[in-house]
Amino acid sequence: MDTYITGATIKKLREKKGITQMQLAELIGVSSKAVSKWETAKGLPDITLIEPLAKALEVSVVELMSGDTVINRNTSSNMLRSTFYVCPVCGNIIRATGNTVISCCGIMLPPLEAEEIDDDHRVVVETVEDEQFFTVCHEMTKEHFVSFMAYLTADRVQFVKFYPEGNAETRFQLRGSGYLYIYCNRHGLMRMRIGTGKR
Repeated sequence: MDTYITGATIKKLREKKGITQMQLAELIGVSSKAVSKWETAKGLPDITLIEPLAKALEVSVVELMSGDTVINRNTSSNMLRSTFYVCPVCGNIIRATGNTVISCCGIMLPPLEAEEIDDDHRVVVETVEDEQFFTVCHEMTKEHFVSFMAYLTADRVQFVKFYPEGNAETRFQLRGSGYLYIYCNRHGLMRMRIGTGKR
């Protein structure tokens, strides 16, 4: 991880849970003095205490390390509310249907904010039989390329991974209106609304 737990995070999570320093200390087998030192930045919990501390505070280790608790407001798992994450080290692509904390290669990944697709990343759509053929008008070199394309509706995700020196094109079956997403390794995540007229 590129960060370590802070005293402010421990205090915030402890108070949110509604327990005292003494109660937290008893839950993880340390003294209340140790908890007080952590919370006042006069010491840090040993790495072996991270998992017990997270369990006592009822958060994940990643949430404890980041200081951000996760509340998933997308309880219906509407695919249109998906969030994308891309690791800048290994290129790993992660999609989540709700609020989450993602770590890859020791880095906390921020959720990608999608911009509207611009002229430099223009997408051409053609009908081929019962599908739509999508082509991104973009170079596909090793240095500058479109990494993936995804079509999301409320109940499904269609996803295609692209590679440098290949073609940024694919077919999707359009069932209902949704969003087409593309990810450029230099310019980030972009999207456009797709309305099929079918409900």
